[in-house]
Amino acid sequence: MTRLALVLVIIGALNWLLVGLFQYDLVASIFGGATSILSRVVYTLVGLAGIYCIGLLFRDDRREV
Repeated sequence: MTRLALVLVIIGALNWLLVGLFQYDLVASIFGGATSILSRVVYTLVGLAGIYCIGLLFRDDRREV
């Protein structure tokens, strides 16, 4: 679950990079516009993955050897 969430967050970050630098929304281009149902599903999944990843900031992954 964590890897999937991180992949989705990375996709979202790269999409925002393209929007910021080139005003090009790759997700919208692939799925038929920013308001298409598929684009909205992708945007929603990326947003939910971002919320899930907030928990990663506070997780203690230190392991004792």
